[in-house]
Amino acid sequence: MSVEVLFFARAREIAGKDTYYSEKLTLDSLVEELCMSFGPDMASILTISRLWVNQDPAKEGQILRSGDRVAVLPPVSGG
Repeated sequence: MSVEVLFFARAREIAGKDTYYSEKLTLDSLVEELCMSFGPDMASILTISRLWVNQDPAKEGQILRSGDRVAVLPPVSGG
């Protein structure tokens, strides 16, 4: 089982990569893994980011399946 995580904006800067692969079975365990793997900056950005699974808003405690794509979308600003 493999889930693809796509990082955008500040999350991509913190991770140092565009994508990450995980074997986690729930969204909650995936978020915990990302915090442990990428440190406190990632933990902070995840608290204010939107997570999407397969182009749909993620639900707390959501079960993940092999082949799912999870997007980490931090808030962005511009002008």
